[in-house]
Amino acid sequence: MPQNILSIVADIGSVLPIFVVALIAITFHEAAHGFVAAACGDDTAKRLGRVSLNPIRHIDLVGTIILPAVLYLIHSPFLFGWAKPVPVDWTKLRHFKRDMMLVAAAGPAANFALAAVSGALFYGGFHYAAPQWMMTALSTSVAFNLILGVFNLIPIPPLDGSKVLAGLLPEKWALRLLGFGRRRNTLKWHRQPAPTDSPDSKPDQGV
Repeated sequence: MPQNILSIVADIGSVLPIFVVALIAITFHEAAHGFVAAACGDDTAKRLGRVSLNPIRHIDLVGTIILPAVLYLIHSPFLFGWAKPVPVDWTKLRHFKRDMMLVAAAGPAANFALAAVSGALFYGGFHYAAPQWMMTALSTSVAFNLILGVFNLIPIPPLDGSKVLAGLLPEKWALRLLGFGRRRNTLKWHRQPAPTDSPDSKPDQGV
């Protein structure tokens, strides 16, 4: 077998565990958003089939496939990408402020849970019987999920952390942080959600 083909096979073998780990991480992250949103009153993601552990439902062609592949091929010092955001209609949540925080925090929480499980398997004696590729995947899973969870908790829109922080802030500052500006009445921050026919009550782009 030519040397260049062996090199390609070796490259694929080294990046495959990373790709699988990333796919699992973003799948659990997005599915968690949809699951908690449904539990809090918004079934938008559920109706669209996004409360699912099927990775295909969460893959964004550019953000999940093309961009990471290009960065890898050009030997970028870092890889970056994203999944298809889960649509959430914030006006359907039963308790807007509290539920917004829960829905937003669900994604990072799922990543921290995956990191904990991966770490327990990696350090709990599982490595004595597991093949090397699996140990590589587990160690990668710990690091990747921790990074993804922490990154998404940065309180800058549209990251999840901005919605968690907004739930802790006074109404005036929360609405500014989320970019709602002066549309205070349309969200009925402390009481009922906005009417669904309001021009300002369209579903959020996603979390």
